[in-house]
Amino acid sequence: MKTSVQKDENGHIAKVLANVADLLQQQNASSFRVGAYRKAAEYIANAAPNLREVYETTGLAGLDALPTIGTSIAKAIAEILETGSLAMLARLRGSLDPERLFQSVPTIGPHIARQLHDELHLETLEALEAAAVDGRLGKLKGIGPRRVRSIQHSLESILARRRPTRPDGKIPPIEAILEVDETYRSRAKRGTLATITPKRFNPNGENRIPVLHTEIGPWRFTAMFSNTPNAHRFGRTKDWVVVYFERDGATEGQCTVVTEHNGPLAGMRVVRGFEAETARLRSASGHETK
Repeated sequence: MKTSVQKDENGHIAKVLANVADLLQQQNASSFRVGAYRKAAEYIANAAPNLREVYETTGLAGLDALPTIGTSIAKAIAEILETGSLAMLARLRGSLDPERLFQSVPTIGPHIARQLHDELHLETLEALEAAAVDGRLGKLKGIGPRRVRSIQHSLESILARRRPTRPDGKIPPIEAILEVDETYRSRAKRGTLATITPKRFNPNGENRIPVLHTEIGPWRFTAMFSNTPNAHRFGRTKDWVVVYFERDGATEGQCTVVTEHNGPLAGMRVVRGFEAETARLRSASGHETK
């Protein structure tokens, strides 16, 4: 028989996952992805064992082994157990506050947290760790090798329990990211995408940011226009596109696609931080997307 504490915590997790399923459905994600979150929510609400006990005794693998719970949902459950909330749900609602999240990491104060969001367009701890691995973090002014190592060490401790492996810095193929970007901007222009109401930089409460959920190969993508201070400051709220990606067995990541204004790629859409890779792709294909 379930205890009241187990029911309450399992019930909270089930509610969070059900809310994710509802928002994914409203935002026209694939029926398979919607169904996965809905089935997991129903199982947890009605038949699952004590999820905290499973997590504390057998870790992420124990959650992954439960009926209806795959790798991605197991990581979501672990995040809820660790923090009481789920960043993905806040993002789908338009209520994520990345700067506050980053300040939970030792050595990161308000200024650096703002840099991470404004300049690298990061929104999750997993994305921050990926930026440390692929070198983007070390390029920020005021963040030297020693601080990068310190942040990596802190993130490893914070995230170790809720991921299957250490991050490898891999991202989807550049051509897949650019395809998602092109599809998103085209559909946003036609007005065929569902929209969300961001909490930040939205004093009138406008339902104004289109969101796209799509899949290419093993990768699942979510794309939306950037809502960072710099995007507003430089008038790029209809240009900078943040692309979130995940696949089974890998940590969620994100990147930003922008229109380049200088150099040989001027006028082209490029994946920020991966300009060289974008240039090689453009050169090999002879294709330009503007």
